[in-house]
Amino acid sequence: MSYDALRHFADSWGLVFMALTYLILIGWHFLPHGRRASKRAATMIFEPDTEKTEADHG
Repeated sequence: MSYDALRHFADSWGLVFMALTYLILIGWHFLPHGRRASKRAATMIFEPDTEKTEADHG
């Protein structure tokens, strides 16, 4: 595959692929299960730790 053919493919279908990937990743968070996962990830730092780590043991 020559550089010109690869460049033409990237200019045409590469842009379509990147746009679809972007829309899918953004839209995923608006689905019911994606919304729950996003909310949990956003509030995870406020949940108390239940596991003890090596640093806790001294």
